[in-house]
Amino acid sequence: EKIVQEALDTLMEGRTSIIIAHRLATIKDVDCIYVIDKGKIAEQGTHTELTSRPDGIYNALAKLQFESGEKELI
Repeated sequence: EKIVQEALDTLMEGRTSIIIAHRLATIKDVDCIYVIDKGKIAEQGTHTELTSRPDGIYNALAKLQFESGEKELI
């Protein structure tokens, strides 16, 4: 997984890319994250900004993934 992520980072360097992901580790270092809920943009920001929202959708997802053992995420 780490090798794939490094290859994607190299490929996307200097380009605009749209990434759709369920694993937040895949997107935590991007410039802007959009959280879509029921077909609408519910939240927007960086990983740090979104995890600082106590009642945010992204924050809740990050906590779930963190609790499941992905300690490098937060």
